[in-house]
Amino acid sequence: MGHSAAVWDYRAATEITKDWNGADKIVLRSPRGASARVSLHGGQVTSWRNDQGEELLFTSSKAIFKPPKAVRGGIPICFPQFGNCRSLEQHGFARNKIWTIDENPPPLSPNDSHAKSFIDLLLKPSEEDLKCWPHSFEFRLRVSLAADGSLALISRIRNVNGKPFSFSFAYHTYLSVSDISEVRIEGLETLDYLDNLCQKERFTEQGDAITFESEVDRVYLSTPNVVAVLDHERKRTYVIRKDGLPDVVVWNPWEKKSKSMVDFGDDEYKQMLCVDGAVIEKPVTLKPGEEWTGRVELSVVASTLCSEQFDVQRGMVF
Repeated sequence: MGHSAAVWDYRAATEITKDWNGADKIVLRSPRGASARVSLHGGQVTSWRNDQGEELLFTSSKAIFKPPKAVRGGIPICFPQFGNCRSLEQHGFARNKIWTIDENPPPLSPNDSHAKSFIDLLLKPSEEDLKCWPHSFEFRLRVSLAADGSLALISRIRNVNGKPFSFSFAYHTYLSVSDISEVRIEGLETLDYLDNLCQKERFTEQGDAITFESEVDRVYLSTPNVVAVLDHERKRTYVIRKDGLPDVVVWNPWEKKSKSMVDFGDDEYKQMLCVDGAVIEKPVTLKPGEEWTGRVELSVVASTLCSEQFDVQRGMVF
């Protein structure tokens, strides 16, 4: 806590411990006291705390911490599909696999590592994976925590197969909120979306910010690279910046569906909201040797007035 960013040892701020199942867990820390935890089970970010130690990601009190079940909360990685539209398991297999630490990853931009604590993870398909999805790939994931406490995830997926393959993808981000009725999303106004509650029928969002009073399960299309989630009660705004992820999933199960999920509390829908950077409507197709990159950065800014507006173009509250 007493270190300045100039002398902070970012490598020493990355610690490897064990999670609830004995799999390696990586703890990232910032000089101001923020932290993030990443499990090798699913390559999943399971915790992101601000400088005051407040948890910013939601995890259900009924989450099942036992493979092959994915943990209900944090940021599961959905690959090679989002949803349940093929013979694969729901949201694909990446979130249920044990990843490895990538000791020698191909270089990223210096901006992706400078003044950040980070970890690089790697997933390759097993023989079992190839039976249900016969495509060879290398999935590299970097999770980093900046000095200001912002959290970034960078996914690089390379086709090492002899033929093209296609996939969909999402960072299934469970944000912790005070009360879903006090939350709004800005940046998705007037956009088209696919409504999963209406057989993926296409609708157009109205001109107002999105608020919540019932179950929502939508995929917004051709979205801007900055979206904001404003929590009025906590006077906090989540700023989501993304690249390579044209779609945004917005999901809250509300009361009825919450009661039907064994790994979710009956009233927990009030304390969470999923807002995911994603590629769903038009899946990515990679030719042999090609690589796709998709990144998301999550940050939090104070919002002092409920009437504030968010400038999506500038990524600022004013």
